[in-house]
Amino acid sequence: MGAPQRPGWFGFGFRGFGQALGSERGLRSSLHGPEPLVLEDIQEGDPAKAQAAVTDVCQVRPSWSFTGFLTRDWRLVLSGSVNGQLSGCRDALASEQHVLVLRMEVEGTPAEVQAWAAASELQGEPLWTWKILRQGDWEKDSGSGDQAGGHGGSPLDPALLPLVPEPGWYVSPRQPFSQPLAPELKARQLVLGAEHALLLGGMGQVYTWGTGRLGQLGHGALEAELEPRQVEALQGLAMAQVAAGGWHSLCVSEAGDLYIWGWNESGQLALPSRAIAEREKTVAGGDGELYTWGWGKYGQLGHKDTASLDQPQRVDYFTDNLLHVEAVICGPWNTYVYAVEGKN
Repeated sequence: MGAPQRPGWFGFGFRGFGQALGSERGLRSSLHGPEPLVLEDIQEGDPAKAQAAVTDVCQVRPSWSFTGFLTRDWRLVLSGSVNGQLSGCRDALASEQHVLVLRMEVEGTPAEVQAWAAASELQGEPLWTWKILRQGDWEKDSGSGDQAGGHGGSPLDPALLPLVPEPGWYVSPRQPFSQPLAPELKARQLVLGAEHALLLGGMGQVYTWGTGRLGQLGHGALEAELEPRQVEALQGLAMAQVAAGGWHSLCVSEAGDLYIWGWNESGQLALPSRAIAEREKTVAGGDGELYTWGWGKYGQLGHKDTASLDQPQRVDYFTDNLLHVEAVICGPWNTYVYAVEGKN
């Protein structure tokens, strides 16, 4: 094992369009194990500026062919098949067709959500805008920021989009960009899969809607749902967080239990998959360790190979380097991780 890595952002998996991912140079289209994130491609090759840029990253928004990085000074920096920067950005959603951006109030101009075409360069004017007239809850939740007017002391910011700080609707990177949402749901969190959505309600309830052909809605059938429907199997269990893969769904209860359902073709549910030979393995993890499973063709699981897994396996890179994982951002074919010095 070499010298321990410094804390910060790490990346692994697919980078076939040159999106910033790790420090390894060369023409390889994927990284099979974690490496420190380097943003030299957006900092004109200056290593000092590149390190400063990585330090300033507070969130990552990956799509398949490009990645958006949100910085402490409210910039959105795009790397890969889409390039460019936007200032005054509080959050973003990235897809192969559009980039949605939540932009802050500037000199009396109301905050707004913008939709941009995911072209090679962000140029001209956005395709669509929606002005936000009621943003008190957003200002309260996002904090007062640092003395420079940027993000607060934490290097990580929670996601705001696709919810917006105005009740009654949410946004999607697909047209139409705005969608109605019943205020009585009291949404605390909303996440989008490839063809479905999950909503965490005010009392810890979970609602799903959209396409259900792969079981991703959790209603015991494969029919689509046009409106949010509560997942009956979870009634009486207060959930703390929800997440969505392309065609599978996850939630974590306030007691720390993980529930997962939907498509399992590559073992992404951590259940035996027909496509993967079953293996006996006991998993015993500690806080701050990273475990991955599912489809691994591009090294996005971080185990220095391209194997798929239907059971959780620890990513040894972080424990070997005495790093404590605090955040994981899963792209379609790659993974970004934020880690700090190990904690007892």
